[in-house]
Amino acid sequence: MNVAKLLLAGLAGMMLATGPLAAQGRLTPNGENFLKALRENEGSKALGLFEANGSSLVNHRGLDGSTALHVVVAKRNSYWLSFLLEKGADKNAADRNGDTPLILASRSGYGDGVAQLLRSRADIDRSNRLGETALIAAVQQRQAAIVSSLLKLGANPDKRDHTGYSAREHAKRDSRSKEMLTLIETVKSRASQIGPSKP
Repeated sequence: MNVAKLLLAGLAGMMLATGPLAAQGRLTPNGENFLKALRENEGSKALGLFEANGSSLVNHRGLDGSTALHVVVAKRNSYWLSFLLEKGADKNAADRNGDTPLILASRSGYGDGVAQLLRSRADIDRSNRLGETALIAAVQQRQAAIVSSLLKLGANPDKRDHTGYSAREHAKRDSRSKEMLTLIETVKSRASQIGPSKP
């Protein structure tokens, strides 16, 4: 009898614990099916699920911590990226590694994704769990066009990650290529030449 009561109490506790997750749109069948459809390029199915469930799916967080924005950035799907941003998707959402969609797009060299996210005012200097910003991720992967775009839009090349290195310092440590360092130093020198406006 005591065992039965303990089992019932345990089940009740599990229901209480999972209730808030369901309320937040997490770990729901429709949410997982939506992410699965996006991953498998089943656009019609994904759209049908979204239309049927609306805003409950736009920021659904899957079992791996990814949201729909993470998925479409990984797939380099600009149509769905634009659609989700228009529907209010959280552009600064972090996956289980702390990576935002902007960090993922910068690391992979997805230029249109970076442009769309920055137009939507994604946090350009947000860090992941390793302290890496989008700029650091781009420098590490030698994504020259992305590095240039981020610097022009105000990314901080001196913000350090958890190893103590900034994007500038990572670029200096790259013995195989000095292109990233040249970009960082060039953007700095152009900014310093502007100077104060004359009366």
